[in-house]
Amino acid sequence: MDPRVRALVLATQEGLPPDPEPFLRVAERLGWSEEEVLELFRRLLAERAVRRIAAVPHHLRLGVRANAMSVFDVDDAEVDRLGAEVGGLPFVSHCYRRPRRPPAWPYNLFAMVHGRDRAEAMDRVIAIKDRLGPACKGWDVLWSTRVLKKTGLRLVAREEDPCSV
Repeated sequence: MDPRVRALVLATQEGLPPDPEPFLRVAERLGWSEEEVLELFRRLLAERAVRRIAAVPHHLRLGVRANAMSVFDVDDAEVDRLGAEVGGLPFVSHCYRRPRRPPAWPYNLFAMVHGRDRAEAMDRVIAIKDRLGPACKGWDVLWSTRVLKKTGLRLVAREEDPCSV
């Protein structure tokens, strides 16, 4: 691995610092300029070595207690168009199409919604179902029962790494 990429991964693998200028803080830690950090991230994104740089909210700390993966059996001729509409709803955190696995799993559209409680989340699922209209032949809700820790790439620091602790 390129030594500069390795240094950047090590410096950011626990997340960006909670700072108004997180890339500047990373640059200071590495002894680089902020532009060098940003340019390397741009390159890694362009090469698809990094898929995205995004915030990962802690739902419970934000007051979200109900997380629901809603699943829908949507007419194949309509699923892409309707999926784009559903994905654009402000209360849908992610939405995607998946293949059906009949007979046990007839669903091809998935939409994650969150709410302060199950009633609020269910209201949002019903709003999605209503938006899908007659193209929706069936639906269900899978409720989250625990919070899973999400992590990205992790490297083990070596003695010679500039950011090893």
